[in-house]
Amino acid sequence: MQEELSAVQKLLNTVIEFCVNYSFQVLGALIVLVIGVLAANWISGLLLNAFAKKKLDITLSKFITGVVKVLVLAFAVVIALGKFGITIAPFIAAMSAIAFGASFAIQGPLSNYGAGISIILSRPFVVGDTITVAGVSGVVQEVKLACTVLANEDGVKITIPNKHIVGEIVHNSKTYKIVESVVGISYSDDPEKAVKTIRDILAGFEVVAKEPGPQIGVQEFGDSSVNIGYRYWVPTNKYFQTSYAVNLAVFKGLQTAGISIPFPQRDLHIVSQANQTNLQGSAS
Repeated sequence: MQEELSAVQKLLNTVIEFCVNYSFQVLGALIVLVIGVLAANWISGLLLNAFAKKKLDITLSKFITGVVKVLVLAFAVVIALGKFGITIAPFIAAMSAIAFGASFAIQGPLSNYGAGISIILSRPFVVGDTITVAGVSGVVQEVKLACTVLANEDGVKITIPNKHIVGEIVHNSKTYKIVESVVGISYSDDPEKAVKTIRDILAGFEVVAKEPGPQIGVQEFGDSSVNIGYRYWVPTNKYFQTSYAVNLAVFKGLQTAGISIPFPQRDLHIVSQANQTNLQGSAS
């Protein structure tokens, strides 16, 4: 029993000694950390508001403010460690060794982060742009360090790892997407009248972009029709609903204008059995 009391007494003495010797260091370190967190949040918020007033790209703004916040927090941690007389040089060396070894195990994710930094700094596209890359298309919703998030007209979110974007061919049509359609008219109809009819129809749709304007003309001469091609720009999130509505309006408009839309025709020549017999007899 006496030994247990002695052990407890030694523990209490150790705790008291630690509090006496290091209480001010611990308190100072906590105060530094709290001030560092508050300062990091205040500076990052200040920068974000300033970038918003300058209308800087939101992705680049968040990236810069995030880096500044991490630097301020790291500076606060270094000062807090200094309160205990701890130098960070050994920690930096250890972390470097760990990072070097881990880089081989997480090479894939790291390549995504590296590609994300490249996208954020070079800005081949920004939030709100319409891009086509890696076989998918959509409006850019968010650019993260690891991935880029797109959304299509159906509300489906598409997440693309950034390493599949950097180094690939990226089609960026900003906030619009082009619609390409074709309709065939009879060779007996006036193609200029058809072009004017389609142009007037497109002009009636407010959602169709005026600049660049629609392009309409004779695309090719088919076997049964003169094919009129027409191209126009619409907001990406209204691509399908606009193209369907325009196609219906073109169909009805051409009918109203008296322009026919022919369908493929074939001439069949039927040879009777008797004629075939006569032909075979003549041949013999």
